[in-house]
Amino acid sequence: MSGEFTRFVILLSHAGKPMTEAVIRAHVAHLKRLNDEGRLVLCGPFKDFKGGMVVVKADSYEEAKAIAEADPFVKEGVETYELRTWELSCRENNHMGMG
Repeated sequence: MSGEFTRFVILLSHAGKPMTEAVIRAHVAHLKRLNDEGRLVLCGPFKDFKGGMVVVKADSYEEAKAIAEADPFVKEGVETYELRTWELSCRENNHMGMG
């Protein structure tokens, strides 16, 4: 993995193309695969924005990008994405050495 305390955040935004039940089911299947592989950390839609967020573990930015681009929402043009590298601040890393 990229780093013990690194995750990748995929921010999804609705692109205006209508969502169908088929693409939603394909998206959920994609998330289930990520979960089965131990890569999915968190996911879900926003209540106050047309889109959602998927947080994954990946070996690199490039791998996280491939995960985002494999999402049926993105492949079908229903949503666009932004990818962010997220460094975790937690007890285990002494809040990035500053705690």
